[in-house]
Amino acid sequence: MAAELRDSAKRVQDFLSAKGFSFDVKELPGSTRTAQEAADSIGCTIAQIAKSLVFRETETNLPILVIASGANRVDVAKIEKMTGLKLGKADANYVKERVGYAIGGVPPVGHNETLKTILDTDLRKHDVIWAAAGTPFAVFQLKPADLGPLTEGKWIELSEYK
Repeated sequence: MAAELRDSAKRVQDFLSAKGFSFDVKELPGSTRTAQEAADSIGCTIAQIAKSLVFRETETNLPILVIASGANRVDVAKIEKMTGLKLGKADANYVKERVGYAIGGVPPVGHNETLKTILDTDLRKHDVIWAAAGTPFAVFQLKPADLGPLTEGKWIELSEYK
């Protein structure tokens, strides 16, 4: 299957395989650009979508990845309080240059540089979740417990509604 993937999705598949993970990147006919589009295309709940949001740490200019449940609105102030980071907006050019993928297809792994990653504890409520895989049409399925070893991320409660 990997031979049929677009370059960005193949890069994610190659990264996963090289790290010993057996996740299978799939390209779908429907868009996965937003959490709702992804859920509709996959046939799962929006809460099972592990959306990747990139921020810019304002003091260091480093990219920070937040992987949140698609059902949650991220509380930036809560993340800042719990991590000591100062998060700013990352525009499309910054994300593409620093992370290596366009917004709407940012995967949790395989970036241009190592990213400090924050993980939403609400993702742990599901048996399986789905993450972007490099394009607005590519995804892969995994278990929430795989996110920690895959990203070396820190689990925190980050929803605006709690």
